[in-house]
Formats: sequence, C-alpha cells, structure tokens
Amino acid sequence: MGRLGELTHALRAAGARPVVPFVTAGFPDDAACRGALRGAREAGCRLVEIGVPFSDPVADGPVIQAASQRALLQGMTPARALDLAAWARRELDLTVVLMGYLNPVLRMGGERFADACAAAGVAGLIVPDLPVDEAAGLRAPLRAAGVDLVSLVAPTTDAARLRLHAAHAAGFLYLVSTTGVTGTGAGAGDDLEAYVARVRAACALPLYVGFGVGTAAQAARVARCADGAIVGSALLRRLEGIDDEAAARTATASFIGELAAAMAAAGDAAGKGDRS
Repeated sequence: MGRLGELTHALRAAGARPVVPFVTAGFPDDAACRGALRGAREAGCRLVEIGVPFSDPVADGPVIQAASQRALLQGMTPARALDLAAWARRELDLTVVLMGYLNPVLRMGGERFADACAAAGVAGLIVPDLPVDEAAGLRAPLRAAGVDLVSLVAPTTDAARLRLHAAHAAGFLYLVSTTGVTGTGAGAGDDLEAYVARVRAACALPLYVGFGVGTAAQAARVARCADGAIVGSALLRRLEGIDDEAAARTATASFIGELAAAMAAAGDAAGKGDRS
C-alpha cells in the first residue's frame, strides 16, 4: 500500500470524513494558489488535489476550464505544477494527489513522469482520460515509484467494469457523482446513497465523492454514506477575483472549514446510528 492508501485507510479507521480541496496549479496566480493551499491546511486538511492545467480538459466543467486557461496564460507547466506539489508537501505537510490528463504524461514518458511525481512527494495521480483497462503501462512505473493511480467510476459503471476498477485501483476510489463534467451537477440526485452502497459492496477501498459537491448540505450528505468529499469548482469560484495570498488563504480556510464542520457533524451522527 502506498502513502496515499495508508492515509485514506487511517482516516477511515479513525471515523474521519475529510474534505479534499481541489486547486488548479497557478490559479488565480502563483501566490494566491499557495495561499489557498495554506488555507486548506489551516482548515485541517491533510489531503489535497492539485490540477495540472491542460488545454483540452475533457472532464472539467466551465469553472475549472477557465482556471486552467488562466493558469496556462500565466506560464503554468507540468514541471511547475510538480514544483508546487513539492512545496505543499515540504512546507505544509500535505499529502498531494495530482490530477492531470494523459497527453502531458505521454509527452514526458510514463517512467520519467512517475519518477518526477515521486521526487516531488506526490502520493497519488488521477488521469481522467486514461481507461482502467489501458492503464497498465502507467500503473506499473507509478507503483514502482510509490505513487497510487486513483481510478474514477461513474453512476453508469456496470458491475463487470466496477470489478475491474476494484482490482486495480489504489489510494481511494473516486466516485464521479454525475454523468457530466465537473461543477455542473448536484451530486447524483436521489441515487447517491444507492450508488455509494453499490460501489462499496464491490470495493474495499475508501470511497471519495466528487464532481458535484459544493455546499455544506451536499458535503454532509456525502459524509453520511461515503468516506470523503472532493470539492473543486465551488472553491475555485471563491478564488476567481482574488490576487492576494492572504485573501486566498482566508477565503479557502473559511469555505473548507464550513464544509469540514458539516461533514464532521454528519459523520458523527452516522457513526452513532451505526452503533445504536
């Protein structure tokens, strides 16, 4: 088990339901991005997701697309995103999951990219446009470097393909809560609990829900059935007009703290219900 899996399993064993903030590397600018990561740490986060900006982000909605474009125009690159991840690990003691698309990975080469992730202290990698049955060529060098390749499943994932994800996923299983792109849904509608239960029956990994979590009420709902929530577009909206490190730090700490409190309360209530 890699460092990411060790953390997510430990959090689950402790009954913690973490909020995992997603930030786009270099957005709104370099200083404000680092401020947001500081704010996440102040809100109690131990795990964060850093997105590597890409010009054709097929899984991302308009908010993250705009953030990626802005970061690219300011000179963000995969190498600089890895430097940011290394800083977050070194200075803030954050466990970092990197999210990026396949093209830059192939351009660098799988083994070289895996080694660069390991050197930066990255614990996990998410590649949304890499199908699980085509991932062996990247999964092997990542595993050798101690980096977990996180799988994504969707409400439409059938039983056979879910078994394939369960056999190969590492760190945690990312449950895409909608059938669309990020930031546009409301969290799998009335089917979230059944969806999570179906995945949990097939996979022993911690389950983290994303692509539709942006309010305290949605975060609390996730905490009652899953192990964690990933919050991206809602956080980036709050950072859009900020170009100051201190303001980004404050905005992130406040928002993520609000979601974390809602998840903790819901998780405690769910735990008491399990014991009654």
